[in-house]
Amino acid sequence: MTPRAVDRETPDRLYTVTKGRTLGDDSPFDLVSLIVREHAPAAGMQSEHVKILRICRHPTSVVEIAAELELPVSVVKVLLLDLLDAGSITVRHPVVRRRRAERDASSSRMQLPDPDTLKQVLLGLQRL
Repeated sequence: MTPRAVDRETPDRLYTVTKGRTLGDDSPFDLVSLIVREHAPAAGMQSEHVKILRICRHPTSVVEIAAELELPVSVVKVLLLDLLDAGSITVRHPVVRRRRAERDASSSRMQLPDPDTLKQVLLGLQRL
């Protein structure tokens, strides 16, 4: 089994890409958040930011961006936060459907995705 590009990355490079920053639990991104470019790349931008903006001409999930860049999701989230703070991207979160009975009862709890579907998505991502 050949190592993936991210497995060959040195910790120093990943540290440099994020400038040593990490995100807390209050990150506005999850794996399926859709990222949409609001502005084209500008001169002088970090190369990873430019790549993200090129990928996100159309709505693209965080996990797809990480796969395309061959970087850990945690690193991509830090880079995305930079772009969000600069107004270069917007984040769209998936809509979760309410259960009919809960909707009728005006409950705020949401229906979780089907576990079998989530397993299939995970298997597909692992094959990437």
